[in-house]
Amino acid sequence: MSRVLLVVVILALAGCGGGYSPPRELDNACAIARERPNYVRAMERAERRWGVPVHVQMAMIHQESKFVGNARTPHQYILGIIPMGRQSSAYGYAQAIDGTWNDYIRATGKRGARRDRINDATDFMGWYMTRSRDMLGIPLHDARNQYLAYHEGQAGFKRQSYMAKPWLIKVADRVSNRADLYREQLARCRR
Repeated sequence: MSRVLLVVVILALAGCGGGYSPPRELDNACAIARERPNYVRAMERAERRWGVPVHVQMAMIHQESKFVGNARTPHQYILGIIPMGRQSSAYGYAQAIDGTWNDYIRATGKRGARRDRINDATDFMGWYMTRSRDMLGIPLHDARNQYLAYHEGQAGFKRQSYMAKPWLIKVADRVSNRADLYREQLARCRR
């Protein structure tokens, strides 16, 4: 009986170990696709369902979590030493916050969805970006403005809250540039 338990524990730990580690070459979409084909399959499913191009999803996930499935925002500290919680409830590949994730669950009926599973995270991003397109007129291939709406929320984007955040506009430009890079790379490696 103890040997069976030991085997179960070892298999459970082996299944958990490294499951949240990022791909090795984050600047190379082809390397990501080779190392994590399940990521690309998840993004292709989301593209078929929602219309959001794979390269846009990849760039957004890179910015949000660097492809770390259990990514969280940093802790905040009082006086630099007393922890007082995290900056937000953002979690997972897509860094979805609790309220928006719950909206997604209600809208799609996917009660078992989890933010630390790539299939669910990419489906969430597709759902959210499609809403941004429908509500704000942002094309699904427009990584820059989709990122601004993702970061600020659709109401914040509509109010142009990002205009008071020059650092965020720079980040959105980097997301757009990375999406272009990933698009070019994927076109070459898919031949």
